[in-house]
Amino acid sequence: MTILIDIIAILAGFGLLIWSADHFVTGASATARNLGVSPLIIGLTIVGFGTSAPELLVAAFAASEGSPGLAIGNAIGSNITNIALVLGCTAVVAPMVVHSSILKREYPLLFLATLLVALCIVFDNHLGWIDALIFAFTLLLIMFWLIHQAVKNRNTDPLIEEYEHEIPSHMPMKKALWLLLSGIIILMLSSRLLVWGAVNIATELGVSDLIIGLTIVAIGTSLPELAASIMSALKNEHDIALGNVIGSNMFNTLGVLGVTGLIHPAELASGVLSRDLPLMIILTLLLFFMASGFRGQGKITRVEGSVLLAIFIAYEILLYTEVAGG
Repeated sequence: MTILIDIIAILAGFGLLIWSADHFVTGASATARNLGVSPLIIGLTIVGFGTSAPELLVAAFAASEGSPGLAIGNAIGSNITNIALVLGCTAVVAPMVVHSSILKREYPLLFLATLLVALCIVFDNHLGWIDALIFAFTLLLIMFWLIHQAVKNRNTDPLIEEYEHEIPSHMPMKKALWLLLSGIIILMLSSRLLVWGAVNIATELGVSDLIIGLTIVAIGTSLPELAASIMSALKNEHDIALGNVIGSNMFNTLGVLGVTGLIHPAELASGVLSRDLPLMIILTLLLFFMASGFRGQGKITRVEGSVLLAIFIAYEILLYTEVAGG
């Protein structure tokens, strides 16, 4: 009965998390647009942050309650899930072609940010407040650079037109603020509920909170990216589909891990360094080569999407066998 309550809490948490994240992004985007912010800047900043809001709040609650493994697993697991599952599924449904020059500049930044995090963590096998400050400073630099590029390319980049169609342009400010406020409140409550259920499940089943973060929580918090990417790809808005994942992974890598290090510095479990972090780096590198256009125009084909999905399935099986064997 106790496990059933925990499962209900996790499912309810996921449902409310997805609903509130969508309302938060819509409200924040409409509010910013009503204040005169350009759709491209909104898309690169608010939407990128909003799609990572579930991971950020889950990490903050988990770390504050003494479960940094859940927070670390959620950040790394979400990055793995975003590339292997989200982009894999999206490419199988609708092969993606990259047109945006801004996104092509984001790929190497994401890869460098991933390497920076890996070096900081591997150096002393510890995620602490100094690492968190480095990550936060790097994230700010990247955001300022992206805004500069958005202003510079505001009349030429095809990503602008896609964001123009997606970001609300005629929403009354009162409604936008209501969606923003209610989204934030329910995001916080649902994140707390999800963490409570996940920690209880880990304790009762004798599974580490890291594994729960890498699997159940990571997949659940990546569901908004999965839905958004598939819908964008079906509407031929391939740059938005990829941009959502790149932006989310950037915030997960630097922001979510940074928040975790600030709230609850922690030693890393051995599996993070030998299994999870290397896979995150490999997948980020694969995304870089697939979508950056070294072979001509950047694209992710159905075959490449199938490869990404196969990697994700193999990784989940590996985690399951390690838990079963342990």
